[in-house]
Amino acid sequence: MKVKRIVSEERMLLPELRETLLAVEAARLESGEEMSYELRKSIEHANQLSKTSSERACALVDELLKLEKMKEEIAYRIANLMPRTRDELRAIYAKERFNLTTEELDEILDLVMTHF
Repeated sequence: MKVKRIVSEERMLLPELRETLLAVEAARLESGEEMSYELRKSIEHANQLSKTSSERACALVDELLKLEKMKEEIAYRIANLMPRTRDELRAIYAKERFNLTTEELDEILDLVMTHF
């Protein structure tokens, strides 16, 4: 399938994507349509990597965006990956032009753990 143009684009959290894909899967199964290989793999991927509910992930993004050195892109990445260690968190910030202090990293990790 070739994409001719992009109609709209928005950020989506992995748990939200999982719920959307599961709804598509249920609709396809109900109507008796066959699911494509790509759809089956996408559902499998979302199920394996989604670590929390969409409500908790959205709440985490909202909390993260209140922090000082937080961009929307990074907040979504943190909510999708749910890092548990400082090193995992530093890897997310690796391309940024600033470094976070240990206290800032711990604050972010505390938020992640409360929304896990």
